[in-house]
Amino acid sequence: MSAGHPPAEIDVDETLVRTLLRDQFPDIAEQSLHLVGNGWDNVIFRLGDELVVRLPRRDVAAELIHNEQRCLAILAPRLPLPVPVPLHAGRPTAEYPWPWSVCAWFDGERASAAPPHDLNEAAETLASFVNALHTPAPPDAPVNPVRGGPHADRIERVSARIAASGAAGYLLGTDVAQLDALWLELAGAPQWSDPPVWLHGDLHGSNMLTCDGRLSAVIDFGDITGGDPATDLAVAWIVLDAPSRAHFRTLVERDDATWTRARAWALSFSVFYLDARDEDPVMGRMGEHTLAQVLDA
Repeated sequence: MSAGHPPAEIDVDETLVRTLLRDQFPDIAEQSLHLVGNGWDNVIFRLGDELVVRLPRRDVAAELIHNEQRCLAILAPRLPLPVPVPLHAGRPTAEYPWPWSVCAWFDGERASAAPPHDLNEAAETLASFVNALHTPAPPDAPVNPVRGGPHADRIERVSARIAASGAAGYLLGTDVAQLDALWLELAGAPQWSDPPVWLHGDLHGSNMLTCDGRLSAVIDFGDITGGDPATDLAVAWIVLDAPSRAHFRTLVERDDATWTRARAWALSFSVFYLDARDEDPVMGRMGEHTLAQVLDA
């Protein structure tokens, strides 16, 4: 049932990256270079001790890199956690047709694999982060076709994914009809009617780092956009538990409808995370946790 890892449209290897660096940023090009990640959208190479090179591996991700290059330098100074501001913005070439970035390397582990030790402290850190980020977005903020928009546009797609996940046995014994009914109930909350705010767009444990058991950075802003803050507030079910989620809510002042929409986002995300569990066990465990928290709320 899983959609699987999307195939790369270009083979991004060390030779290509070294060529790009020598052509565009020769002052840093001769540092050590090695592959550290090959994700759905980007290939990640560590460059020396302090830098990382991020390159799209398929066309759909190219605009995401461009969005990071355009927006993160503006947002970073107001945020309480480090974010991957591009230090060098790579240009497309005849050999490589997309923008790419050189950013600072952040030590740490993905929070989905190494959760924060103190969830109440994590709730405070996350609240500080979203409160600083969720400020009015300008009219020219990147437009995301999914994140930040109304649930009405996603009703059928998420219901179909719930049904398929149930048929594949991914829902951990949860009744498919009951879960779909909960989705429809939550998704029916009043829509966001205020001006759009800045959103990370994909705020979950694999896009945060921990160091010494504490949240230390937020990464991968490819889905950055303006819209409904409920999209990002789903992190309360993805990363936290019931007591720390309650603490988080006291620190993020939003109305009941926004929290209901956030829970709906968390439910829909959980099904997509579970869908990846055969290929990515860490993502699968994140889906299990998220679904359990949504059902327990």
